[in-house]
Amino acid sequence: MGPVTAQQGEATAAVEAVFRMESARIIASVTRVVRDVGIAEELAQDALISALEQWPRDGVPDNPAAWLMTAARRKAIDLVRRKETYARKLAEVGRTLEDVPPPEPSDPDDIDDDLLRLIFTACHPVLSAKARIALTLRLLGGLTTEEIARALLTTEPTVAQRIVRAKRTLAKADVPYEVPGAGERPARLASVLEVIYLIFNEGYSATAGEDLLRPALCEDALRLGRVLAALMPDEPEVHGLAALLEFQASRLPARTGPDGEPVLLADQNRTRWNRMLIHRGVEAFQRAGTGPYSVQAAIAMCHAQALRYEDTDWQTIASLYGRLAQLTSSAVVELNRAVAVSMAEGPAQALKLVDALADEEALKGYHLLPSVRGDLLQRLGRTAEARAAFEEAAALARNAREQELLLARARELDSGSA
Repeated sequence: MGPVTAQQGEATAAVEAVFRMESARIIASVTRVVRDVGIAEELAQDALISALEQWPRDGVPDNPAAWLMTAARRKAIDLVRRKETYARKLAEVGRTLEDVPPPEPSDPDDIDDDLLRLIFTACHPVLSAKARIALTLRLLGGLTTEEIARALLTTEPTVAQRIVRAKRTLAKADVPYEVPGAGERPARLASVLEVIYLIFNEGYSATAGEDLLRPALCEDALRLGRVLAALMPDEPEVHGLAALLEFQASRLPARTGPDGEPVLLADQNRTRWNRMLIHRGVEAFQRAGTGPYSVQAAIAMCHAQALRYEDTDWQTIASLYGRLAQLTSSAVVELNRAVAVSMAEGPAQALKLVDALADEEALKGYHLLPSVRGDLLQRLGRTAEARAAFEEAAALARNAREQELLLARARELDSGSA
């Protein structure tokens, strides 16, 4: 095991690290040439294989990102040359195929444009929400199929199938590789924001499994939100989402205890909240607007600015949830508003709001409905009803950590009333 082996190991690690960071830009740039994200990803992978073959032998190049970009784009141009329709492709691409492409686009804005096109393509509404999430994590997050499957608590074949079908759907629908025009952009942007939001939420409060948090998913969503905010600086809702994710991510260190058990907001050690992320959230919020993500960011900022739980401005939060409910017509938002009302006006008023949501189809099987109801009943001294509500919530919860917390709250009431 001499120095050559160690050097080869270092080169291999460098290839993988650089590709993880640059894969989205490479795929985006290559897609501009071949006009197909599936083919572009394959060519990017081919460039990765070439690097894995050459770098351990020849050494890591001075500009590894540019090397990978050039290799992938050369392969793309070779592919276009081989196609009978290369003349039409040449007209679309608007470049001369006789020249080797430069290591990097001459204008940094070209990279931004390509990334923006890739984001809008991966999050196209023609795809299902699950397909959009998987494809976005693959193309923009740089995650492997195994990593995506682990993050989403599903199997590798399921994820692979979603990604393959997503690429086929985009090709079959002839989805243009472009940033949509002004008329289409609001609807398409909503889809992009939703995907990033869903990825973060799954990391912030996992739907199922043994762990409450999946920090890696939060980090991926946070990075995507920052990239999007840099690419679309004039879109207020993009900054609203970025601010929301910064504020929410700041709480992650305090959301679980030493053994991974959930820590309720009222019990969190706020000195563990990440002040740098809160500062970033405030900065992003200054450019936010009045849409749903911006309003949620305003709510999150209220929490972030309260140094103690007792200092929380629940009246403002309840008012903001009222505004959010008007924007979204969401039963989940109404449930959150009821929680804020319970803190601002008392549990009795909030219980009326919660009971009014009992028949909402969107909340059927939603464990937080009986969980919130149990909390309100406990505060009203209706112990037996509260215990039953917590047990119902535990039965509905799919996350093991949340189940444990809810059952513990039910047991506490049981022992307290004995």
